[in-house]
Amino acid sequence: MLDFLWNLGSFILALGILVTVHEYGHFWVARKAGVKVLRFSIGFGKPLLKWYDKQGTEYVVAAIPLGGYVKMLDERVDEVSAAERHLSFNAKSVQARIAIVAAGPLANFLFAIFALAVMYMIGVQSVKPVVGSIVEGSRAAAANIAENQQIIKIGDDDISTWQDATFSLMSQLGEQQVVLTLRDQNYQQHSVTLDLDGWKLDQQDVPPLASLGIVPFRPQATLTLAAISQGSAAEQAGLAKNDTIIAVNGETMSSWQQLVTLIHQSANKSLQFSVKRQDTIIQVMVTPKGRNNQAGALEGFLGVAPVVEPWPESYIETRHYGPVDSIVLGVKETWRLITLSFDMIGNLITGQVSVKNLSGPVGIAVGAGTSVSYGLVAFLSFLALISVNLGVFNLLPLPVLDGGHLMYYVIELFRRKPVSEKTQEFGFKVGALLLIFLTCFALFNDVSRL
Repeated sequence: MLDFLWNLGSFILALGILVTVHEYGHFWVARKAGVKVLRFSIGFGKPLLKWYDKQGTEYVVAAIPLGGYVKMLDERVDEVSAAERHLSFNAKSVQARIAIVAAGPLANFLFAIFALAVMYMIGVQSVKPVVGSIVEGSRAAAANIAENQQIIKIGDDDISTWQDATFSLMSQLGEQQVVLTLRDQNYQQHSVTLDLDGWKLDQQDVPPLASLGIVPFRPQATLTLAAISQGSAAEQAGLAKNDTIIAVNGETMSSWQQLVTLIHQSANKSLQFSVKRQDTIIQVMVTPKGRNNQAGALEGFLGVAPVVEPWPESYIETRHYGPVDSIVLGVKETWRLITLSFDMIGNLITGQVSVKNLSGPVGIAVGAGTSVSYGLVAFLSFLALISVNLGVFNLLPLPVLDGGHLMYYVIELFRRKPVSEKTQEFGFKVGALLLIFLTCFALFNDVSRL
């Protein structure tokens, strides 16, 4: 319950910030273009707070925090007096209307630059992309990538973090191959060619690295328990924090993975644990609860988390930048996110990326909660990513989105007359249906991941 409330609160905070930024873009340019703004609303439904400025604009914070809008004076919607006609949206030139509509997504992109620049100025702590292991028979194994090698370049992209590696590989979808530059523990560099022919992201929740057979280095999990889930089989059996698992049914446990494998194979079966508690060895009977995994197979679940060994100092890197360098990096990273987002849309259309990977509000809420718990730097990075996605999504040529309006105005610019109201109305209906379908599909994906 606490996790749910934390994720919900983080989601509302993140969405509130990004919607405010987006709508303020429309609002600011509309004011500059001489359009009268009637209402600036964050959220929908019943107003919780509202106030007015000197120009008569009503500001609203509403009860349903799932978006927002800017209502402008418009003869197509309301009756407008002759004295105020010059202040209406529809009376402005097509260039002015294009600027007003495009300002929302542009504001999201500018906010991403700002968030990333602040993040770089605070300092970014990251893990070097050192390979932990390679899956046998995978594309990475065929390319002779080995454990303990650090990825320093993919194609022409310099790689400093696992996020860099992931984004770079995703941009290579549809290519036949890519050259990786690796550095071994003796600081010797060499290059390998990774075969990408036919590579697709067609499985739900399988990251690009994993689909290629690359497992990032992670410190080893020990057999000492760091946490016990409330109501779990471990708690019911009497296991406690700081207990160390020595053996199960007389079989000595040599690794955490060995224990996990045994638990997964023992759903609803009683097991005798030999446990070291302080200086005493005790015997505990444990019955792992059964649950279905993503493949639908029954597996055992204990409800514990292990103590993990610390990261090697040489694998952790903290980078600080000055204001100018931070802004430059923010621009570069935002541009990379924009191009990657458009690439992913294209890959979804062509089938290179499965629609199963789409996330909706639940996925965003979980991401928001996780990033907030990791601190300000992680939350800023998350905000930048979602802000770019929001901007790109709104540029899609669906008539109910900013991109749809822009499509109509660009057509008007070349035709020198507006698209007929009948055509626009039909487009809005089709766009609304497509948007509802996409939202429902993304929600279905979210629920399937729970």
